[in-house]
Amino acid sequence: MSAALEEFCGSIFWNDSYLARPDADLPVCFQQTVLVWVPLGFFWILAPWQLLPMCKSKAKKSSVTKLYIIKQMLAALLVVTAVAELALAFVEDTEQDTVPAVKYTNPSLYIATWLLVLLVHEARRFCLRRDSGVLFCFWILSLLCGILPFQSLVRRALQEPISDLPRFILFFISYGLQLLIFLVSGFSDVAPETKEIRKKNPEVTASFLSSITFEWYSSVVFKGYRKPLEIEDVWELKDKDRTQALCTAFEKNMKTAIQKAQAELEKRKRKKRHQKGDPDHGNNMTKAQSQDILVLEEKQPKKKKKGDKGDSGPPEDYARGWLMKTLGKTFRQNLMLAVAFKLVYDALVFVSPQLLKLLIAFVSDEEAFAWQGYLYAILLFLAAVVQSICLQQHFSLCFQLGINVRASLIAAIYKKSLTMSNATRKESTVGETVNLMSADAQRFMDMANFVHQLWSSPLQIILSIVFLWAELGASVLAGIAVMVLLIPINAFLVAKAKTIQVRNMKNKDERMKIMTEILNGIKILKLFAWEPSFEKRVNDIRAHELKDLLKFSYLQSISVFVFTCAPFLVSLASFAVYVMVDENNILDAQKAFTAISLFNVLRFPMAMLPMVLSSLVQTNVSTARLERYLSGENLDTSAIQHNPIPGNAVRFSEATFSWEQDGSAAIRDVTLDITPGSLVAVVGAVGSGKSSLVSAMLGEMENIKGHINIQGSLAYVPQQAWIQNATLKDNILFGSELDEARYQQVLKACALLPDLKLLPAGDQTEIGEKGINLSGGQKQRVSLARAVYSNADIYVLDDPLSAVDAHVGKYLFKHVLGPKGLLQKKTRILVTHSISFLPQVDNIVVMAAGAVTEHGSYSNLLANKGAFAQFLNLYGRQEEDVSEKNNTAVGLAGDEEQSDEDLEPCVEEGPEDVVTMTLKREASIHRRQLSRSLSKRSTSSWKKAQEEPRKKVKGQQLIEKEAVETGRVKFSMYMQYLRAVGLCYSFWIAMGYVAEYAAYVGTNLWLSAWTDDAQRYLNQTYPTEQRDLRIAVFGVLGVSQAVFLLFATMLSARGATRASRVLHRQLLSNILHVPMSFFDTTPIGRIVNRFAKDIFTVDETIPTSFRTWLSCFMGIISTLITICLATPYFALIIIPLSIFYYFVLRFYISTSRQLRRLDSVTRSPIYSHFGETVSGLSVIRAYEHQERFMQHNETIMDINQKSVYSWIISNRWLAIRLEFVGSLVVFFSALLAVISKSTLAGGIVGLSVSSALSVTQTLNWLVRTSSELETNIVAVERVHEYMKVENEAPWVTGKRPPRGWPSKGEIQFIDYKVRYRPELDLVLQGITCNIGSTEKVGVVGRTGAGKSSLTNCLFRMLEAAGGKILIDEVDIATIGLHDLRKNLTIIPQDPVLFTGTLRMNLDPFDQYSDEEVWKALELAHLKTYVQDHPEGLLHLVSEGGENLSVGQRQLVCLARALLRKAKILILDEATAAVDLETDHLIQTTIRSEFSDCTVLTIAHRLHTIMDSNRVMVLQAGQIVEFDSPEELLQKQGIFSMMAKDAGITSTESTAL
Repeated sequence: MSAALEEFCGSIFWNDSYLARPDADLPVCFQQTVLVWVPLGFFWILAPWQLLPMCKSKAKKSSVTKLYIIKQMLAALLVVTAVAELALAFVEDTEQDTVPAVKYTNPSLYIATWLLVLLVHEARRFCLRRDSGVLFCFWILSLLCGILPFQSLVRRALQEPISDLPRFILFFISYGLQLLIFLVSGFSDVAPETKEIRKKNPEVTASFLSSITFEWYSSVVFKGYRKPLEIEDVWELKDKDRTQALCTAFEKNMKTAIQKAQAELEKRKRKKRHQKGDPDHGNNMTKAQSQDILVLEEKQPKKKKKGDKGDSGPPEDYARGWLMKTLGKTFRQNLMLAVAFKLVYDALVFVSPQLLKLLIAFVSDEEAFAWQGYLYAILLFLAAVVQSICLQQHFSLCFQLGINVRASLIAAIYKKSLTMSNATRKESTVGETVNLMSADAQRFMDMANFVHQLWSSPLQIILSIVFLWAELGASVLAGIAVMVLLIPINAFLVAKAKTIQVRNMKNKDERMKIMTEILNGIKILKLFAWEPSFEKRVNDIRAHELKDLLKFSYLQSISVFVFTCAPFLVSLASFAVYVMVDENNILDAQKAFTAISLFNVLRFPMAMLPMVLSSLVQTNVSTARLERYLSGENLDTSAIQHNPIPGNAVRFSEATFSWEQDGSAAIRDVTLDITPGSLVAVVGAVGSGKSSLVSAMLGEMENIKGHINIQGSLAYVPQQAWIQNATLKDNILFGSELDEARYQQVLKACALLPDLKLLPAGDQTEIGEKGINLSGGQKQRVSLARAVYSNADIYVLDDPLSAVDAHVGKYLFKHVLGPKGLLQKKTRILVTHSISFLPQVDNIVVMAAGAVTEHGSYSNLLANKGAFAQFLNLYGRQEEDVSEKNNTAVGLAGDEEQSDEDLEPCVEEGPEDVVTMTLKREASIHRRQLSRSLSKRSTSSWKKAQEEPRKKVKGQQLIEKEAVETGRVKFSMYMQYLRAVGLCYSFWIAMGYVAEYAAYVGTNLWLSAWTDDAQRYLNQTYPTEQRDLRIAVFGVLGVSQAVFLLFATMLSARGATRASRVLHRQLLSNILHVPMSFFDTTPIGRIVNRFAKDIFTVDETIPTSFRTWLSCFMGIISTLITICLATPYFALIIIPLSIFYYFVLRFYISTSRQLRRLDSVTRSPIYSHFGETVSGLSVIRAYEHQERFMQHNETIMDINQKSVYSWIISNRWLAIRLEFVGSLVVFFSALLAVISKSTLAGGIVGLSVSSALSVTQTLNWLVRTSSELETNIVAVERVHEYMKVENEAPWVTGKRPPRGWPSKGEIQFIDYKVRYRPELDLVLQGITCNIGSTEKVGVVGRTGAGKSSLTNCLFRMLEAAGGKILIDEVDIATIGLHDLRKNLTIIPQDPVLFTGTLRMNLDPFDQYSDEEVWKALELAHLKTYVQDHPEGLLHLVSEGGENLSVGQRQLVCLARALLRKAKILILDEATAAVDLETDHLIQTTIRSEFSDCTVLTIAHRLHTIMDSNRVMVLQAGQIVEFDSPEELLQKQGIFSMMAKDAGITSTESTAL
């Protein structure tokens, strides 16, 4: 081979003697062949791929730029130099005989290469990124290989005259041009047409150099340093990273995977049946039956349901094992690339110890040439730099994988929630589903970051062992034995941790569920003074959680201990055995420090492996939860058909539907035809199946038999209006195009114009979560307006008139629903309780017990003398007489209704008219999760709009933007946390770490001294006592290191748990003490986020961050001390490096922190939008707007994704710069060792360079943990922010009311004034009146007159702005809130129940005996219902009380009041949600049971108060009339007007 090459060059190819001298050089032939062909070969192999873009037909060519022209000119000049060189060879050939072949081939190769470069430049014009990475690498290679001929030419020219001048000149010209091209290709080449794209995201056009160093990101970092970043400053995502693109790919793979998994599931089920072997064991159930078992199991107490998730029988089985496969398939490309980078990195990791070995040999060898030392130093540096570039690219890919996995999962969960069947939906509450989105998807994200460690760690461990064997021979086995022993210990710890983790997830779910309920029902808790009972419930769960957390932390610290010991024990065992086995084995510096470097390499994979395994364990828990959720059944709408049947809009054919598969049918054998354009009323008692009929039409129920045929599009108005957190206009348009004329027409017909005048920004007013700043009636009308605007063919109206005042109801009926209304041409199906409209409908369907008992027109039904006719005779007489003549008056009333515009913007406070505002029995199940999110706060709505800061003139925005703290986290936050840990604890933890690192430095210095023995006892026998001393001290130091660490981590586990307990307790107790107004302006999601995400951070992330930070910090200090001990000059280099380090750090931390804050702020909308979607599912499905909601979800996901992505890149930007600092540390420590070679022993050089090699990693970790700590401490800041919120008055004060107060129940208002907030107008403008003992007073007034404000004042939900209220001579402002609230009783408008037993709902403090509770239930007409349940009083109430009908919930509230039996009862028109008969029962009960109490009734329907002793009429916050109803009727004042509207002429004419 070499002979052929020598002939080819005409000179010697290789001779070792060239290198064995101080001025070494390479032979010319070697330079002309190998050094030229290596770069060219690399380029020719990879260049064809670079030309592919030219071949694509669709690709468009971007225009020419200056940079492009410069590159092409330089490349052309290179062609010219190559041609010149070739010409030169021809010229020489003619002049002398033979020219060696190499002088022809090389220029020819170069000509071809440079032409190819021109082509590649051209081809890149078809791509967005116009720089080619291959070319860039080629230039680097070419320049590096060119350095050697470059220096030998220069050296030769200096020694003797130049022999071949033309070639000499051409070589330098060519080298210079290559250098220029290389420099030019460092800049990003951006075509004018991609300028826009670049503004959005410079990454896509960045040059190769800019990409590998993340230079394109610098502008964000500087911007972030100058001012806090806003979301607008963050770059957009690349198209392939957008949620939609990810989701599409994921869905495609998911479908096929789930199908396979379900086939497996069927197989498993069949196998199980076979094993049972006996066919009538009942395990050959139909799928439906086994589903039923599932449902039954779900119904049993929660304890059982979740007790044994993993291993229970078939009912708990689900399609499993598909999620990981799907993810792997979706993100294959990313995974492969990451593997490639990681492999290069892993290989390079092992190059450094070998170089270190050579360096130590060089220092120990007197004879060695200086150039060798410099070469090793440079190689160490280069290895470090390439290593760092590969690692950063690898991490960048891993973290992108992480966020993309999270995005795909969240999008899939969201999509699933839109199509999920009721059975699946019941399995998990909103809280649990949101947890899937937050906690579980987050787990996957964390896992993805380190997933490659699963193969890389074992690989690194194996390689280390191979190299160690080469150093220490068989004695390495001792070290390996130690490792193998540690594996089972670790396995045990992981298994133990898993059980704790699973248990804790349940505690967390449970705690979050209660928290969500507390926040949703906070108004009730306050009115009944029940906060302490619920606080205790949450704290009990939290105590369990913390107990587990402490166990988990202990396990963690033991495993940290084991793993700190590991590398040390391994080296101790190996060295000891090595020295003991054979007299001649002497530990010298080369062996020891190469081994130590390798052990250091070992340390990382060995520490990572258990972390990754435990993370895998957690991900497994999450995988199970996600697989169960995502493979759940979808809604089956096959029973809803859309066949054209002439003359028929909706046809029910023997329709039988139930709420649960194989549950009892909620509607039975309904056969009905509804003609197009007719108005059909559906009537019946509470629980007769009216709402179920509607739900069946919408396809929300399980079909048992029969079907429903619907022609045309649907619009649906639910019983409880579902309002989005958007502007009023958006709520009405609901995604349709705006048609101004129709929009105005709809507003007028739905009586919304007067409301718009009252709202701060008209129809641009932002409506809070769940429509919080609208009254019940306004919400209902907006919901109706949405339906009317949608212009559908069929209108399904589930009792929309229930929540509005009577006259508004009539107005709506006339202008919208009735025969002359806007919808007269449409098919309308109206569920109603209101009798007055029945004569005007085309057809009436009467329901009872889920079946249609009779249907026909009004007159037919009356003539039939059936149940309906009796019902009418009983309740309908008076209504009928007046309904006609009042129709005219209503139009007026509707407009005049809000003449007093300066009042609170609330158009009605609530229901009016004998109708149902909330849900019936089935409807309530039907929206399993609806009412939890339809917070029971509609009544507190008025506060809201008033709370608008008047500065923003419009008051458009209601929910304040989440406060994003900016700037550095205050030092006080760290102190806050450390104080929570306990300062004494903190001090000893720190001391533990200091001691550990002192021992660490000691161990290393001792080892260095030990290795120098090899020189000292050269050619002598090594004394055994010396040997034993060395081993013993080494061992003691090592063990003490681990013991100190164990001490520190154990302490920090205790401290951290203590901090978690303290912070959570303070947060909870403060949240329960804040006034109502806080809950009205803060979305629940935001408060929940504090309890979920932030408390999780305080529990689990911060302690780990603190620990890691401490050990990194100590590690760096100890390394620097070691290096300075070896080469004191290094101290000089530390200074500039640390300055650079500090600046990078400051720039980065301010950016990174802000990005993390943006992440948490942009994350909240994802969850609140999800919660909103789940609560409005039936509406979204009815209007078929699933697509639009999914798109909205994608948009907000992308906003969050881009802030996270930006954060990831900022980490890489930082890491690559810091690792460069690390590489410099290595380079300088090696270089100084080479320079001061003569004065140093091998041991100390080994120590200093091996420490330097490990410092890079630590430097990186230090910044990462500092920034992570700063980011995580934000959680303490956020928790603290809610610990400082202004509290309401104290619950109990020094002044206690007398026992048995109020005994008489007299109430005196003395010039009482109140406003919602200091800067707003008065709502009650000085009220003075006396209410005598046991007097019954009705309070009436148009909407916004201040009726509800009155109750809020009595309970001090609002504090007085002037005047006072006396109850039995006691000024209520002077006593504690609980003393006041416990002694008054209210039956609120919205019946709110909590999860727990029925008994807990009536009497959370267990103050009453069971007899008393049964008595109350009997009076509330619930006794029979409760006795029917086997558990009796312990009957479990589901979330939001959804397993009771609304009427029953209202009766439970009545039972609460009966149980308290306070002297003063306030009735906030509770009867709205009840049909006439129940209403009758309630009224009678109140009259008989509360006859000796003072009763204030806030009436929306005048019937209920016609028998009061007196009626108070409010207007604009003042009392305008106050007298007995008889007097007022004759007085022709406001009251008599209202009475006329309601059709009441005298007090006797009311049936109620």
